[in-house]
Amino acid sequence: MRGYTLPLSPRGEANITPAPPWHYAGEVVAAEFWADAQAAAATLPDGLTLDPESNGRTVALFFDWQFSGEQDEYLEPARSQYREFFLLVDAIWQDQPVSWCPYIYVDNDAAMARGWVQGFPKKMGAIHQTRAFASGGPATPQTARGGRFGASVSAVGHRLAKAVVTLEKPLEDPSTIQRPTINLRHFPRLAVGQYDKPAVHELVMAVFENQQISDPWVGTAELELLEAPGEELADLKPIRMGVGMRFGLSYTVTQIRNLTS
Repeated sequence: MRGYTLPLSPRGEANITPAPPWHYAGEVVAAEFWADAQAAAATLPDGLTLDPESNGRTVALFFDWQFSGEQDEYLEPARSQYREFFLLVDAIWQDQPVSWCPYIYVDNDAAMARGWVQGFPKKMGAIHQTRAFASGGPATPQTARGGRFGASVSAVGHRLAKAVVTLEKPLEDPSTIQRPTINLRHFPRLAVGQYDKPAVHELVMAVFENQQISDPWVGTAELELLEAPGEELADLKPIRMGVGMRFGLSYTVTQIRNLTS
């Protein structure tokens, strides 16, 4: 039986996602905000503490992604294209500023499988964002001063978040966009009396190789996180807003860094 993820099969072609390397390219609409510090700290696993300097700073990111492995998978857009939404909370790991991903939604099963392997706690959702087209015209904003981009996410019939970003100027230092991302790989046991003793429970750092950020712009942001049954996203609702951003992003994933072993 062959394959990287389930289902394993005789030829190894039926698995939901192939083995790395995994290549990603996409467009991002992001909104910086501050959540209640106590609510943000409550999402952190053992090993992380809230960053006392930013004290609840969080970034909401909407992605329009295209994926490929080593077989030009991007030529099958029905499989390779997907959309994603997640939050990154400012945290500290061993005196190092990092980001923690408490909640993430995706609309593609293969992307969900890759996320679980990496420790991203992905759930299914419906994510949309405004696209910009080079042709111009009234139906498309431009990545330029005054360009406005909307985004939203819903799950199980409930709207969870909506955002609008209005661009003002190019972002001069794109290195400020992203801290190292920390995740928790957690796979529980299915055994009576051992539900609280997971088979895997390890803190990991994402490794984004050959990362490139293109055409970053910054401006203002509006964001709502909405109450919904079975969700805790709204516990991190904004108490004040920061900047909005739009940029292109690409990178490759071949590994993660284990922080607990």
